[in-house]
Amino acid sequence: MTLTNSEENYLKAIYHLSDGGKKGVSTNDLASEMKTKPASVSDMLRKLGEKKVINYRKYYGLQITDEGKKYALQTIRKHRLWEVFLVDKLRFSWDEVHEVAEQLEHVRSPLLIQRLDEFLNFPKFDPHGDPIPDEFGDVKARPRIALSEMEIGQNGQIVAVKDSSAAFLRYLDKVGAYIGARIRLLDKVEFDGSVEIAVEQKKLFMSKDVASNILIVVS
Repeated sequence: MTLTNSEENYLKAIYHLSDGGKKGVSTNDLASEMKTKPASVSDMLRKLGEKKVINYRKYYGLQITDEGKKYALQTIRKHRLWEVFLVDKLRFSWDEVHEVAEQLEHVRSPLLIQRLDEFLNFPKFDPHGDPIPDEFGDVKARPRIALSEMEIGQNGQIVAVKDSSAAFLRYLDKVGAYIGARIRLLDKVEFDGSVEIAVEQKKLFMSKDVASNILIVVS
């Protein structure tokens, strides 16, 4: 079965919104994610349902099928491998790669992706810290929490970000909060949830919104 680029994009979005297929997704949430109208989403869901990659019942939401997960994970795998390639080999910065990888993820050559994975020495995580599914669709996630959930005095390491928008990543570059940076939570403001942290021993303040989008492995 062959999916169009648009169908692959929808499946990827459904997979993410459903937390890997663990919960149902509403058409309104999907329309918001895809930045389109609910009527357009309904037409796409009909097509995806006919290809048996989702189960959809009007007013009850939709579920991605096992076959749908396979295609979604293949697309995610290609996207994240291309991001690694762009950063490690072509010297793109991590805030520049998403849109380029969005185009490259639709290349339909399993051999090319196999060779790309081998050329990159089988990376486990992309430049934003997200796990790269292997060729069988297995994802090796690691336990992590948001910076906003850390306790005062805890130490950890930045391993990923939830928000991969260019503006957010440029902000993190500016303050030195890069993937792999050591971090310590110094204080948390009860009023608004903002935090005082030390990143590689440099002190700075972050809003709760920013802290909620930085993922930490506590040590």
